[in-house]
Amino acid sequence: MATHTFATHQLSAGYGERAVIEKLDLVIPHGKITTIVGPNACGKSTLLRSISRLLTPRSGQVLLDGKQVHKTPAKELAKVLGLLPQSPIAPEGITVADLVGRGRQPHQGIFSRWSAADDLAVAAALDDTDTAQLADRAIDELSGGQRQRVWIAMALAQQTDILLLDEPTTFLDVSHQVEVLDLLTDLNRRAETTIVMVLHDLNMAARYADHLVAMRDGQIRAEGTPEDILSEAVIRDVFGLESKVITDPTTNKPLMLPLGRHHMAGPRTTAANSLA
Repeated sequence: MATHTFATHQLSAGYGERAVIEKLDLVIPHGKITTIVGPNACGKSTLLRSISRLLTPRSGQVLLDGKQVHKTPAKELAKVLGLLPQSPIAPEGITVADLVGRGRQPHQGIFSRWSAADDLAVAAALDDTDTAQLADRAIDELSGGQRQRVWIAMALAQQTDILLLDEPTTFLDVSHQVEVLDLLTDLNRRAETTIVMVLHDLNMAARYADHLVAMRDGQIRAEGTPEDILSEAVIRDVFGLESKVITDPTTNKPLMLPLGRHHMAGPRTTAANSLA
Protein backbone atom coordinates (compact mmCIF):
# COMPACT_ATOMS: atom_id res chain seq x y z
CA MET A 1 0.00 0.00 0.00
CA ALA A 2 1.02 3.62 -0.52
CA THR A 3 2.81 5.59 2.17
CA HIS A 4 0.70 8.42 3.57
CA THR A 5 1.28 11.28 5.97
CA PHE A 6 -1.68 11.88 8.28
CA ALA A 7 -1.72 14.54 10.96
CA THR A 8 -3.67 17.24 12.77
CA HIS A 9 -2.41 20.78 13.22
CA GLN A 10 -3.83 22.98 15.99
CA LEU A 11 -7.12 21.10 15.68
CA SER A 12 -10.09 22.41 17.70
CA ALA A 13 -13.54 20.80 17.54
CA GLY A 14 -16.73 20.44 19.52
CA TYR A 15 -20.52 20.45 19.44
CA GLY A 16 -22.64 23.61 19.47
CA GLU A 17 -21.10 26.03 21.93
CA ARG A 18 -19.16 23.30 23.72
CA ALA A 19 -15.48 22.92 22.85
CA VAL A 20 -14.16 19.37 23.28
CA ILE A 21 -10.63 19.40 21.85
CA GLU A 22 -8.44 22.49 21.63
CA LYS A 23 -5.39 23.15 19.42
CA LEU A 24 -4.43 19.50 19.24
CA ASP A 25 -1.36 18.38 17.27
CA LEU A 26 -1.03 14.70 16.42
CA VAL A 27 1.01 12.78 13.85
CA ILE A 28 -0.31 9.30 13.02
CA PRO A 29 2.59 6.89 12.39
CA HIS A 30 2.34 5.29 8.95
CA GLY A 31 1.80 1.53 8.86
CA LYS A 32 1.31 1.27 12.62
CA ILE A 33 -1.57 0.62 15.00
CA THR A 34 -2.38 3.78 16.94
CA THR A 35 -4.80 3.41 19.86
CA ILE A 36 -6.46 6.36 21.59
CA VAL A 37 -7.41 5.91 25.25
CA GLY A 38 -8.77 8.10 28.00
CA PRO A 39 -11.73 8.56 30.36
CA ASN A 40 -15.28 9.11 29.15
CA ALA A 41 -15.92 12.49 27.47
CA CYS A 42 -12.21 13.26 27.14
CA GLY A 43 -12.42 13.86 23.37
CA LYS A 44 -11.38 10.46 21.95
CA SER A 45 -14.39 10.04 19.65
CA THR A 46 -14.44 13.75 18.80
CA LEU A 47 -10.86 13.46 17.60
CA LEU A 48 -11.67 10.40 15.50
CA ARG A 49 -14.80 12.07 14.05
CA SER A 50 -12.73 15.12 13.16
CA ILE A 51 -9.93 13.27 11.39
CA SER A 52 -12.48 11.16 9.47
CA ARG A 53 -14.36 14.28 8.24
CA LEU A 54 -17.57 13.42 10.08
CA LEU A 55 -17.09 16.54 12.19
CA THR A 56 -15.96 19.90 10.81
CA PRO A 57 -13.23 21.51 12.93
CA ARG A 58 -13.79 24.89 14.52
CA SER A 59 -10.21 25.72 13.64
CA GLY A 60 -7.00 24.01 12.67
CA GLN A 61 -6.50 21.34 10.04
CA VAL A 62 -6.51 17.62 9.40
CA LEU A 63 -3.93 16.88 6.71
CA LEU A 64 -3.65 13.76 4.57
CA ASP A 65 -0.59 13.88 2.34
CA GLY A 66 -0.49 17.63 2.86
CA LYS A 67 -4.08 18.18 1.70
CA GLN A 68 -6.90 19.25 3.97
CA VAL A 69 -9.20 16.27 4.59
CA HIS A 70 -12.27 18.50 4.88
CA LYS A 71 -11.66 19.93 1.40
CA THR A 72 -11.00 16.57 -0.28
CA PRO A 73 -13.85 15.09 -2.39
CA ALA A 74 -15.65 12.37 -0.40
CA LYS A 75 -15.17 9.58 -2.94
CA GLU A 76 -11.48 10.36 -3.39
CA LEU A 77 -10.99 10.31 0.38
CA ALA A 78 -12.94 7.04 0.77
CA LYS A 79 -10.41 5.22 -1.42
CA VAL A 80 -7.73 5.96 1.16
CA LEU A 81 -9.57 6.41 4.45
CA GLY A 82 -12.07 3.93 5.91
CA LEU A 83 -14.18 4.47 9.01
CA LEU A 84 -16.18 2.37 11.44
CA PRO A 85 -18.08 4.87 13.61
CA GLN A 86 -19.27 4.17 17.14
CA SER A 87 -22.96 3.50 16.42
CA PRO A 88 -23.44 2.85 12.69
CA ILE A 89 -26.99 2.54 11.35
CA ALA A 90 -27.91 0.07 8.60
CA PRO A 91 -30.84 0.47 6.18
CA GLU A 92 -33.84 -1.53 7.36
CA GLY A 93 -33.96 -5.07 5.99
CA ILE A 94 -30.52 -5.02 4.35
CA THR A 95 -28.67 -8.33 4.30
CA VAL A 96 -25.17 -8.91 5.60
CA ALA A 97 -23.76 -9.50 2.10
CA ASP A 98 -25.35 -6.32 0.75
CA LEU A 99 -24.05 -4.23 3.63
CA VAL A 100 -20.51 -5.57 3.33
CA GLY A 101 -20.72 -4.99 -0.42
CA ARG A 102 -21.31 -1.30 0.22
CA GLY A 103 -17.72 -1.11 1.31
CA ARG A 104 -16.83 -1.42 -2.37
CA GLN A 105 -18.71 1.74 -3.44
CA PRO A 106 -15.63 4.02 -3.44
CA HIS A 107 -14.07 1.70 -6.02
CA GLN A 108 -17.06 1.91 -8.38
CA GLY A 109 -16.97 4.41 -11.22
CA ILE A 110 -20.04 6.01 -12.77
CA PHE A 111 -20.22 3.39 -15.51
CA SER A 112 -18.28 0.52 -13.93
CA ARG A 113 -19.96 -2.71 -12.90
CA TRP A 114 -19.44 -5.07 -10.01
CA SER A 115 -16.26 -7.05 -10.70
CA ALA A 116 -14.58 -10.28 -9.67
CA ALA A 117 -12.22 -8.17 -7.54
CA ASP A 118 -15.25 -6.86 -5.64
CA ASP A 119 -16.49 -10.41 -5.07
CA LEU A 120 -13.09 -11.44 -3.73
CA ALA A 121 -12.86 -8.42 -1.41
CA VAL A 122 -16.31 -9.08 0.09
CA ALA A 123 -15.67 -12.82 0.47
CA ALA A 124 -12.33 -12.18 2.20
CA ALA A 125 -13.90 -9.65 4.57
CA LEU A 126 -16.70 -12.07 5.49
CA ASP A 127 -14.23 -14.91 6.06
CA ASP A 128 -11.84 -12.77 8.09
CA THR A 129 -14.63 -11.65 10.45
CA ASP A 130 -16.25 -15.10 10.67
CA THR A 131 -19.52 -13.77 9.23
CA ALA A 132 -19.73 -15.70 5.93
CA GLN A 133 -22.42 -17.95 7.40
CA LEU A 134 -24.52 -14.84 8.04
CA ALA A 135 -24.33 -13.51 4.48
CA ASP A 136 -28.02 -14.02 3.66
CA ARG A 137 -29.33 -12.88 7.04
CA ALA A 138 -30.86 -9.46 7.62
CA ILE A 139 -28.77 -7.17 9.80
CA ASP A 140 -31.69 -6.46 12.14
CA GLU A 141 -31.95 -10.20 12.96
CA LEU A 142 -28.43 -10.34 14.39
CA SER A 143 -27.10 -9.97 17.91
CA GLY A 144 -25.07 -6.89 18.84
CA GLY A 145 -21.81 -8.79 18.60
CA GLN A 146 -22.68 -10.25 15.20
CA ARG A 147 -23.63 -6.82 13.89
CA GLN A 148 -20.35 -5.36 15.06
CA ARG A 149 -18.37 -8.00 13.20
CA VAL A 150 -20.41 -7.34 10.04
CA TRP A 151 -19.68 -3.62 10.24
CA ILE A 152 -16.00 -4.41 10.59
CA ALA A 153 -16.30 -6.65 7.52
CA MET A 154 -17.73 -3.73 5.54
CA ALA A 155 -14.79 -1.56 6.60
CA LEU A 156 -12.34 -4.30 5.58
CA ALA A 157 -14.04 -4.73 2.19
CA GLN A 158 -13.31 -1.08 1.46
CA GLN A 159 -9.59 -2.01 1.38
CA THR A 160 -8.23 1.39 2.34
CA ASP A 161 -4.68 2.32 3.30
CA ILE A 162 -5.91 3.92 6.55
CA LEU A 163 -8.65 2.47 8.75
CA LEU A 164 -10.30 4.35 11.63
CA LEU A 165 -12.39 2.47 14.20
CA ASP A 166 -14.31 3.96 17.12
CA GLU A 167 -14.57 1.30 19.83
CA PRO A 168 -14.55 -1.71 17.47
CA THR A 169 -14.88 -4.18 20.36
CA THR A 170 -18.18 -2.72 21.63
CA PHE A 171 -20.82 -5.44 22.24
CA LEU A 172 -18.25 -8.21 21.85
CA ASP A 173 -17.44 -10.80 24.49
CA VAL A 174 -13.80 -11.19 25.42
CA SER A 175 -13.08 -14.00 22.94
CA HIS A 176 -14.47 -11.97 20.03
CA GLN A 177 -12.64 -8.86 21.25
CA VAL A 178 -9.37 -10.76 20.94
CA GLU A 179 -10.39 -12.15 17.53
CA VAL A 180 -11.19 -8.68 16.19
CA LEU A 181 -7.97 -7.14 17.51
CA ASP A 182 -5.96 -10.09 16.18
CA LEU A 183 -7.68 -9.57 12.81
CA LEU A 184 -6.76 -5.88 12.75
CA THR A 185 -3.18 -6.78 13.69
CA ASP A 186 -3.06 -9.31 10.84
CA LEU A 187 -4.35 -6.64 8.43
CA ASN A 188 -1.74 -4.19 9.65
CA ARG A 189 1.12 -6.65 9.31
CA ARG A 190 0.00 -8.12 5.99
CA ALA A 191 -0.92 -4.95 4.13
CA GLU A 192 0.78 -2.27 6.26
CA THR A 193 -2.63 -0.70 6.80
CA THR A 194 -2.43 2.29 9.14
CA ILE A 195 -4.98 1.66 11.88
CA VAL A 196 -6.29 4.24 14.33
CA MET A 197 -8.79 3.07 16.92
CA VAL A 198 -10.43 4.18 20.13
CA LEU A 199 -10.52 1.56 22.89
CA HIS A 200 -11.86 1.65 26.44
CA ASP A 201 -9.88 -1.33 27.69
CA LEU A 202 -6.46 0.03 28.60
CA ASN A 203 -4.81 -3.39 28.76
CA MET A 204 -6.13 -4.39 25.33
CA ALA A 205 -4.91 -1.05 24.00
CA ALA A 206 -1.43 -1.60 25.48
CA ARG A 207 -1.30 -5.14 24.13
CA TYR A 208 -2.17 -4.29 20.53
CA ALA A 209 -0.94 -0.72 20.00
CA ASP A 210 2.35 0.29 18.44
CA HIS A 211 1.57 3.90 19.32
CA LEU A 212 -0.57 4.83 22.31
CA VAL A 213 -2.27 8.22 22.70
CA ALA A 214 -3.64 9.06 26.17
CA MET A 215 -6.17 11.91 26.33
CA ARG A 216 -7.81 13.88 29.10
CA ASP A 217 -9.94 17.05 28.94
CA GLY A 218 -9.52 17.39 25.18
CA GLN A 219 -5.73 17.28 25.28
CA ILE A 220 -3.07 14.65 24.66
CA ARG A 221 -1.42 14.00 28.02
CA ALA A 222 1.03 11.35 26.81
CA GLU A 223 1.89 9.50 23.60
CA GLY A 224 4.45 6.97 22.48
CA THR A 225 4.93 3.23 22.67
CA PRO A 226 2.98 1.50 25.46
CA GLU A 227 6.27 0.46 27.04
CA ASP A 228 7.47 4.08 27.14
CA ILE A 229 4.39 5.87 28.42
CA LEU A 230 2.09 3.50 30.29
CA SER A 231 3.07 4.09 33.88
CA GLU A 232 1.34 4.42 37.22
CA ALA A 233 1.91 8.19 37.07
CA VAL A 234 0.31 8.52 33.63
CA ILE A 235 -2.66 6.37 34.64
CA ARG A 236 -3.12 8.53 37.73
CA ASP A 237 -2.93 11.71 35.64
CA VAL A 238 -5.20 10.55 32.81
CA PHE A 239 -7.75 8.37 34.63
CA GLY A 240 -7.45 9.56 38.24
CA LEU A 241 -6.83 5.95 39.20
CA GLU A 242 -4.28 4.36 41.47
CA SER A 243 -2.79 1.27 39.86
CA LYS A 244 0.08 -1.14 39.70
CA VAL A 245 1.77 -1.57 36.31
CA ILE A 246 3.60 -4.83 35.70
CA THR A 247 4.96 -6.56 32.61
CA ASP A 248 2.50 -8.88 30.90
CA PRO A 249 4.27 -12.28 30.98
CA THR A 250 2.76 -13.32 27.62
CA THR A 251 3.44 -10.17 25.57
CA ASN A 252 6.06 -8.19 27.54
CA LYS A 253 3.71 -5.20 27.22
CA PRO A 254 2.61 -3.14 30.24
CA LEU A 255 -0.29 -4.60 32.20
CA MET A 256 -2.33 -2.30 34.43
CA LEU A 257 -3.78 -3.64 37.67
CA PRO A 258 -6.34 -1.17 39.08
CA LEU A 259 -6.24 -0.53 42.83
CA GLY A 260 -9.61 0.17 44.37
CA ARG A 261 -10.09 1.21 48.00
CA HIS A 262 -10.43 -2.46 48.95
CA HIS A 263 -7.26 -3.54 47.14
CA MET A 264 -4.67 -1.02 48.29
CA ALA A 265 -1.45 -2.46 49.69
CA GLY A 266 -1.01 -2.41 53.46
CA PRO A 267 -2.36 -4.06 56.58
CA ARG A 268 -6.02 -4.97 56.62
CA THR A 269 -8.36 -4.61 59.53
CA THR A 270 -10.70 -7.56 59.92
CA ALA A 271 -13.47 -8.22 62.39
CA ALA A 272 -11.28 -10.86 64.03
CA ASN A 273 -8.39 -8.41 64.38
CA SER A 274 -10.61 -5.74 65.86
CA LEU A 275 -11.83 -8.12 68.55
CA ALA A 276 -8.36 -9.41 69.44
